[in-house]
Amino acid sequence: MKNEEKRVVLLVDDAPANIQVVNSILKDDYRIRIATSGAKALDLANSSPAPDLILLDVMMPEMDGYEVCTRLKAAPHTRDIPVIFLTGKIEAEDETRGFQVGAVDYIHKPFSPPVVKARVETHLMLREAREQLARQLFALNSELEMARQIQLSILPREAPKVDGLEICARYVPMSSVAGDFYDFIVLDPQHVGILVADVSGHGLPAALIASMLQVALTTQHGHASQPGKVLSGLNQALCGKFQSNFVTAAYTFVDLENRVIHYAGAGHPPMLLWSRSSSKTQEVCENGLVLGQFPEATYDSAKVEVGAGDRCVLYTDGVVEAQNPSSEEFGIDRLKEFLEDNSNLAGNRFVEQLLEKLGRWSELETGESHSDDITLLVASFDRTA
Repeated sequence: MKNEEKRVVLLVDDAPANIQVVNSILKDDYRIRIATSGAKALDLANSSPAPDLILLDVMMPEMDGYEVCTRLKAAPHTRDIPVIFLTGKIEAEDETRGFQVGAVDYIHKPFSPPVVKARVETHLMLREAREQLARQLFALNSELEMARQIQLSILPREAPKVDGLEICARYVPMSSVAGDFYDFIVLDPQHVGILVADVSGHGLPAALIASMLQVALTTQHGHASQPGKVLSGLNQALCGKFQSNFVTAAYTFVDLENRVIHYAGAGHPPMLLWSRSSSKTQEVCENGLVLGQFPEATYDSAKVEVGAGDRCVLYTDGVVEAQNPSSEEFGIDRLKEFLEDNSNLAGNRFVEQLLEKLGRWSELETGESHSDDITLLVASFDRTA
């Protein structure tokens, strides 16, 4: 191996005899750089080429090995360099202190050539393994970010603009990619279909199935006014494509011309419909089997009249199954209560307040994710209609 290809070991010791011994053990396999003081060691550690490993004497004048190691671990450019202490001390408290300041190992004096070689090689191999894992993790995170961008691109950029109906949607994945999905089929200004779906599991497999849903929904335009047929079509498109996952879904067709909605579900939580006239909330549930597992499954729909000022809420189970620290679920009753208590809020504000309430319920810290994906869609009928 050419000298410039050898890994660099920084040897730090104020005793010439120790330097001579260690250098003679390692010089054939490594490029050895030598420092006889803590200050010089810090200079060499920050120079190029950076050392791959540092052998550091504990007892040195002015700045001992503990202080040198502490400074190395505090600096971004040197904190990942493994440090092995060279010492004649064998007391447990001395070794404990060394590990506390960031050393990875000890080599005791007098030096044994096989031990010196083995420990240096072991920690260089461990460092290379850590760096390889870090590269792989970076590549994986980059791929996940790309997958996240692709998944976001298949979701609607904005809710459709429909006269007499305000639609607000929020998608909150628990990780970079998720299995929740929602989309719309707009037939004309008075007729719109709304799909909310939840793929079992999380991560990339669920996200891939969610992307299949987006493609499958585009083929349901011809019978968008018939929720049962839409879910049957989605089921046929998904069956046979995967084994361990399934999809729950709710499809609502809003007919503003006749002031009715048609609803069908596939193993999905019920739609909630708040009535302005009664100030009460009803559960609309017309469920069939989950999608993707039963080719012969059929789906019926429920028809519900709506009035001016009414509001319907579609959601995935991440909303009602959100848990507090005592493992108590938020539940559908609390969701209904929130809907009734906040009926005066505009759609966007309603959604924001509900998500904030869920965060408080789960006692999430800033930046912390929910334990499940959350999709929330609110359709509010114009009060002046």
